[in-house]
Amino acid sequence: MKIANLHISGSGIRFVDKHGNPLSLGTAVGKITARISSIWHDFWLMWLHVGNDLIPSHSFRRWIFALAGGRIGSGSVIHMCARYYSPSGIVIGKDTLIGYRVTLDGRARLSIGSHVDIASEVMIYNSEHDLQAADFHATVAPVEIGDYVFIGPRAIILPGVKIGRGAVIAAGAVVTKDVPDFAIVGGVPAKVIGERTNSDPKYILGRASLFC
Repeated sequence: MKIANLHISGSGIRFVDKHGNPLSLGTAVGKITARISSIWHDFWLMWLHVGNDLIPSHSFRRWIFALAGGRIGSGSVIHMCARYYSPSGIVIGKDTLIGYRVTLDGRARLSIGSHVDIASEVMIYNSEHDLQAADFHATVAPVEIGDYVFIGPRAIILPGVKIGRGAVIAAGAVVTKDVPDFAIVGGVPAKVIGERTNSDPKYILGRASLFC
């Protein structure tokens, strides 16, 4: 009899991986433990996302984000329908705005600075598949976003990228490599298309409305 990764026959019980390769008992127990942990993590994320989608309160969303292990500075807000992968890997500075339907990936460290404005439907990833690997395994690399950065709607930030202080990412850009301080980048893949003239920003983004 075969049940997923468990084979039962007259010769005994045997554990195998997803490719059918045999596993030792210790390795199998480790995988089972990791799977149970993953299920529990997914269950918690489900309720975190339900709260993000249905409760129109910035204070509530800050609270459940912190409860899930994320860190967020004073004055920062997260708008509705945000999506997370491993919130415990995400650090957000102060006076930062996280827009509607933003995706934040914490499977490696994601560091977002202070006074950062991230517009609606931006996606920030720090995990991706190795396209050349025989097993198509996932790789991770941290993402760092400096202070006073603006990221336009529907931009995508890929793993391993560092965005410098005061940089601007144009709407719809796909950022695949580091962005210098105060550079303006756009396109697919993103390239430098200008430079921000205010090289000493000191503005405060301001308090969001109580709801939404």
